[in-house]
Amino acid sequence: MSQGIEFNRLMLEMRSMQMDAMARAKPAPATSVQEAGAPSFADMLGQAVGKVADVQSQASSLANAFEMGTQGVDITDVMIASQKASVSMTAMTQVRNKLVQAYQDIMQMPV
Repeated sequence: MSQGIEFNRLMLEMRSMQMDAMARAKPAPATSVQEAGAPSFADMLGQAVGKVADVQSQASSLANAFEMGTQGVDITDVMIASQKASVSMTAMTQVRNKLVQAYQDIMQMPV
């Protein structure tokens, strides 16, 4: 009888291990880490690019207004807007470079 109990215990243990192995082999269901109201990374990046485009457009329109001699448009305002546009474009370029580098690093990782 002792051997029967040992055999049953061994079989239960083996089934338990088999179930654990099968559970690990199943892919985890895709869960979203994103909260309900939080924007996605793509949305945030799109908004940032849109803001850079707006700053560039404002600087261009201020420069055109100054060139046409529009009253109330000062050279200092034009230069400040131009520098803001330049800084925002440089920052966006740096973000793009970092994203490309991160993508390349991930693609070079061994699987």
